[in-house]
Amino acid sequence: MATIIGGLTSSHIPAVGNAIHNKLFDDPYWKPFFDGYPPIREWLDHHKPDVAINIYNDHGLGFFLDRMPTFAIGAAAEYRNEDEGWGIPKLDPFPGDPELSWHIIESMVADEFDITSCQELAVDHGFTVPMQLFWPGAPNNPDMPRTVPISANTVQHPIPTLKRALDFGKALRKALLSYPKDVKIVVMGTGGLSHQLDGQRAGFINKSFDQMCMEKIVTAPEELTHISRRELVEKAGAQGTEFLMWMMMRGALGDTVVPLEKNYHIPISNTGAGTMLLECAA
Repeated sequence: MATIIGGLTSSHIPAVGNAIHNKLFDDPYWKPFFDGYPPIREWLDHHKPDVAINIYNDHGLGFFLDRMPTFAIGAAAEYRNEDEGWGIPKLDPFPGDPELSWHIIESMVADEFDITSCQELAVDHGFTVPMQLFWPGAPNNPDMPRTVPISANTVQHPIPTLKRALDFGKALRKALLSYPKDVKIVVMGTGGLSHQLDGQRAGFINKSFDQMCMEKIVTAPEELTHISRRELVEKAGAQGTEFLMWMMMRGALGDTVVPLEKNYHIPISNTGAGTMLLECAA
């Protein structure tokens, strides 16, 4: 029987991919950001999950604005990475778990979530950067888990509400716990906290709102569902809508979690960057 052991959060800024490639881990600009990851890697090394559910948003590689599914789930044996134009080196394909993917898809549809199933899917920095942060050298890390990518629409309005995101996570939890194989699963919610990359508010970051979200997502995620989509954009910036993917992750962890690690840093690439490790309660 499948077990969900915990949840991870991470920014997925493309500049991080270049910083990893150039080994800027001790650079004064990057060090406070990278310092949040070694304790989580130690936890992963101890527990060695078999599967990582990676909840991310595509930035035009797998989908574009003319065809943007609200929720898409990969069902491939591998997921290829391609050149996005950010200067990030192209990575080898990531291993998939199509049997688990189809189980999730079937269960989510039975729970009345409309899913786009992808038997081929190119994954961009939203997916690859967190994998490299948690499993250095990914996908060629010896402890690399199989992956199931879940892409959520955070860019083409109307986007899902935070309530819908949390409910998705709850349905995902039901799907994972009903999987008959004995596998350990970690669920990742990726994306920046507050940030806006363009327009009159370019460079906007709301530290107090970010810290509130990092606190409430542990103890009272239901309270965060009262934040409307408009309010989320106002308080977190146009790209701060990526927080909904954290909510999807949180819904999959159950009622009670134990926060083991937490790091918040700005202004990496004009983004509030939050990193967390939430362990599922026994």
